[in-house]
Amino acid sequence: RCKNLSVSFWNSYWMLPSDVCGMNCFWEAAFRYNYMKTHPSEKMHLAVVACGERLEETVTMLRSAVIFSIKPLQFHIFAEDQLHESFKDILDDFPYEGKVNYTLYPITFPTESAAEWKKLFKPCASQRLFLPLILKNVDSLLYVDTDILFLRPVDDIWSFLGKFNATQIAAMAPEHEEPRIGWYNRFARHPYYGATGINSGVMLMNMTRIRRKYFKNDMTPVRLQWGEILMPLLKKYKLNITWGDQDLLNIMFFHNPESLYVFPCQWNYRPDHCIYGSNCKEAEEGGIFILHGNRGVYHDDKQPTFRAVYEAIKNYSFGDDLVHSLLQPLELELRKTMHTYCGKVYKVFIKQLTKSVRDLYARRSKGR
Repeated sequence: RCKNLSVSFWNSYWMLPSDVCGMNCFWEAAFRYNYMKTHPSEKMHLAVVACGERLEETVTMLRSAVIFSIKPLQFHIFAEDQLHESFKDILDDFPYEGKVNYTLYPITFPTESAAEWKKLFKPCASQRLFLPLILKNVDSLLYVDTDILFLRPVDDIWSFLGKFNATQIAAMAPEHEEPRIGWYNRFARHPYYGATGINSGVMLMNMTRIRRKYFKNDMTPVRLQWGEILMPLLKKYKLNITWGDQDLLNIMFFHNPESLYVFPCQWNYRPDHCIYGSNCKEAEEGGIFILHGNRGVYHDDKQPTFRAVYEAIKNYSFGDDLVHSLLQPLELELRKTMHTYCGKVYKVFIKQLTKSVRDLYARRSKGR
């Protein structure tokens, strides 16, 4: 995977390593550049589902998406009714008119089974399963959990849509890199994708393909479309699933593996990638691209490295100097976490973020 692509000007700037990446990295970077260049006006659609006490966490995620992204963003926010006014008050103050638009939606499940879907795993989490059916006019969508932080432009993960082959309809990252600590391969009582399962916290979808596809399954020899397969899957496996909608997605892609594009772990970096020792090699080389603070690690003291990044982005004021107001204070806080396993590799938490800041300033300088 890629290491930092450095230009001589930056070799001493912020004291970053001057790694030179190989040809694979070069062509991957060239592909993403060409994709963005040939899709300049494309609006990126990002969806999130917020229930309960997730307002602040969701807003912090949205802030991280806005800071570095290049193309316009369209947010699709599914939230409980009592949260709508708060979202509106906060998002209307985002100082990026023309770059960011949002739509608020109520939590919506099929009428005949709404209660069952809503209580599956965490409140409202299974809403993501119905996005292709609700957002009928949206061609492609990036779904993320509320506890996601973007450390590089959304444009970069969005460009993977152009790398899908003819059969792929969605992209996700593995649940684990190290089978010895994997959950699915040790405990699952249902089929799952690949060697260790997939994590649905970051899910890139070609929704047009999803709506058109007929899925193989273990319930009937007849292939079923997305809207037809969800309830039968739940009925068959509801006593055997632990992680709700994510388990259902694992079952679905187990039977249709050709339909999934798999991201490297740096696009969905979670505590499991460092709390037992570092096991995401791509992040060690290129840094973390998307941080996923599951298990509530942004809000307790169990993983202070994750919490430090969250607090830094939450407290950053739009328009402030990113080096002095975000990067430098964050690195000081990260150094304080070196007594933990994740803190021992704290540089992976700031490596890509630093590159994203310098790239942003470079774009601004060229635009003057």
